[in-house]
Amino acid sequence: MTGGPGGSGGGRVARPPGQRISRPAQPVSVVGPGPHAVVVAGARPNFVKAKPVLDALAGGGFRTTLVHTGQHYDEAMSGVFFAELDLRRPDHHLAAGSGSHAVQTAAVMTAFEPLLERLAPDVVVVFGDVNSTLACALVAAKAGVRAAHVEAGLRSGDRSMPEEINRIVADHLCADLFATSPDAVEHLLREGASPRSVHLVGNVMVDTLLARRDEALARPTLAELGLRPGGYGLVTLHRPANVDDAAALAGLLGALGEIAARCPLVFPAHPRTAARVGGRLPPGVRLLGPVGYLDSVALQAGARIVLTDSGGIQEESTVLGVPCLTLRESTERPLTVTEGTNRVVGRNRRVVVTAALDALEHPPAPRRPALWDGQAGRRIARVLAQAVAASSAGGAPVGPPVGPPVAGR
Repeated sequence: MTGGPGGSGGGRVARPPGQRISRPAQPVSVVGPGPHAVVVAGARPNFVKAKPVLDALAGGGFRTTLVHTGQHYDEAMSGVFFAELDLRRPDHHLAAGSGSHAVQTAAVMTAFEPLLERLAPDVVVVFGDVNSTLACALVAAKAGVRAAHVEAGLRSGDRSMPEEINRIVADHLCADLFATSPDAVEHLLREGASPRSVHLVGNVMVDTLLARRDEALARPTLAELGLRPGGYGLVTLHRPANVDDAAALAGLLGALGEIAARCPLVFPAHPRTAARVGGRLPPGVRLLGPVGYLDSVALQAGARIVLTDSGGIQEESTVLGVPCLTLRESTERPLTVTEGTNRVVGRNRRVVVTAALDALEHPPAPRRPALWDGQAGRRIARVLAQAVAASSAGGAPVGPPVGPPVAGR
């Protein structure tokens, strides 16, 4: 899953108060002309991705309902969070809360099914790779409702990651597969998806980043923290493999200490990660509390280097032109390596330190992948408008059109 500075990672999360399905504070009518899209988000990064899709769907004549599954309930998801994105509050909150992967997935499915039956939309749109993505795609598929997956086809090759399982299964349930990169298209075709269902549209997270970048850079974030552009590095860690494994975390903290001797580091951390770090933070590494979306962008843009285990930050640092080291053994976003500023370095202390010192001395040239141009949401809306119209006329399947694997792809 994607996690930004201070974003919540895997594991258990606090459950918000309230009923399983709550009424919207400001009900949004779904009665009237035009197709109806239910847009589902389960974590903070999902809302960042949902914003341009919601805007484009509304601009294309769709009626939209925004559903928050509550998979990653976060007190920081306040009115300020939605105001920063210029995004309306969710119309329905499923309050799925914490639990094991199976418990959480089942809770989302149980809550989403009656809501879906009541709303009866033309299409359900899901994002990324969290448990909510799989749960809502499965409910839609079993109900015979068209489903679309944004960020389809991403593959790390590591099936020990729950997110990898979610990506694969969701892709095989959805009729419309929206890919961010050519390698994602190749994965989908190799797995048997029909070319009719696969659409290379670009990156919706980049849509939001480009739309909000100037506002983020105008904020006094760096000044308030006593930082200067290019005078620090940014660290984000949230994945269980890095923060729950004591030996892995100790090795990474040791590496950060060595890097900080050359370039001071700031480390925005979710309380769960901060508790794991405890009093072991090396000199030169400054722990911060969770930061909002705009402050996160400002910190990335001003950094000399980024060290992260977040998928989304790999993409954002590429667009911002900042060197990024991914502290994982693999990435589902290889385009950030081949056409961006990212390098996958793993968790070995010596490898991480060597790669960081090299990036500080010889930063990669900024590059941006094709179609990462701020227009992905509009491309998605156009495809969905055509698909829903064809389906209504009996010309497009609601389920995924599956063809034979593409030879040699």
